[in-house]
Amino acid sequence: MVKLFFTFLLLFTSAFSNETNKEDLLTEKIKTFIDNSVYEDNKAYIDIIFSPKSDYYTQDRIDSVKIVETLKDNGLLNLFFTKPSELKLSFKTSGSPLLFVKIMGDTLRNIGYYRYVTRESNLNPSEFTWGISLTSEYATDPLILQKELQKSGCIIVDIQRNSPADWSYTVDMRDGELSLNSLKAPEQSILKRSLYAHWLNISKIKKLEIISSNRNDWYPYIAYYDSSLHLLKVIKKDKKTSKIILNIPRYAEYIKISDIYTLKNIKEELILNPIGSR
Repeated sequence: MVKLFFTFLLLFTSAFSNETNKEDLLTEKIKTFIDNSVYEDNKAYIDIIFSPKSDYYTQDRIDSVKIVETLKDNGLLNLFFTKPSELKLSFKTSGSPLLFVKIMGDTLRNIGYYRYVTRESNLNPSEFTWGISLTSEYATDPLILQKELQKSGCIIVDIQRNSPADWSYTVDMRDGELSLNSLKAPEQSILKRSLYAHWLNISKIKKLEIISSNRNDWYPYIAYYDSSLHLLKVIKKDKKTSKIILNIPRYAEYIKISDIYTLKNIKEELILNPIGSR
């Protein structure tokens, strides 16, 4: 009976200790996003809005995005600057660097960040880091960034606020892929005039017929990439082209359609006719 009591006591103590550790970790994480004076002045309020604390864990991992969202929604975290400032963003992942930079570039453009410069790009056996800087009136909203990254199968697993204008994100991209239209035979697609090269998912087709409008002066630049965005093959034609039929390479996942000179040559649409399934 005594042995049973001590076993129960040990289990209870262990569970209580784990719960306490979780609370301590959550509190420490909250403190990293706001100034110490803000935390001390609102400590009681913070305890209320972050209750129950278990809601801020996902599979024993602190949900940094949800913490930032709660702080912002309750007026404890202001993402706006007093004037346009240099915003530094760093992104870390253990996935393919080529695919990651493409995903992040598309994501940043989709949330309105068009002009940024790369500060650093480091690759080691366990991690790839890409750092950028830009001029902005506010820090990136992690919730908006998260929603956009989810379209590409990526998840923010951690956030570090180094300063109001310096943030670091750790991104899980194990299920990452480009968020693109996927071509399927025999469904026809039309590419409108664009300032950017056209990217498409071609993993499900064997061939692709491209018909160019008569008003175009298209000099094809076609590039194929695998699932990690390694370049497989490039086709260039220094001749105005009205129609081309492409045999899709075996391991090609993505295709980039452009012009060898300028996208201004594509004044009207390109008609895509996928052929065959794989």
